[in-house]
Amino acid sequence: MDRIVQALDPFKPYPRGAPPGLPFRWDRRTLDFGLNFTLKVSLGEIDVLGEIAGGDYERLLPRCVMLELYGIRCRCLDLDSLIKTKRAAGRPKDFEAIAELESIREEKAKPSDEQSGGAP
Repeated sequence: MDRIVQALDPFKPYPRGAPPGLPFRWDRRTLDFGLNFTLKVSLGEIDVLGEIAGGDYERLLPRCVMLELYGIRCRCLDLDSLIKTKRAAGRPKDFEAIAELESIREEKAKPSDEQSGGAP
């Protein structure tokens, strides 16, 4: 939790959709008293989720894969688990993302010569 606070602090996190000037302190205590945070930061928007449809961190950890993003190794839900959690959330924006994620899954399942346009 402390690492999350430290990582986001330089980008001035503020609750997304909150009126300007609302007293908000981004620190460990705030995280301890909350569960899910939808934030606006100087780089854009980020969601810090303590729980998502499908479980909490400990339950979802075995369903993670390691990816390198911008030179940093990160744990990310595997594609099938991400699709399941988005389906369980049931929001319209999640259903839109599911279609894209299923297309990615289908593309990844194709033999490599078919993906590159080569003859089967």
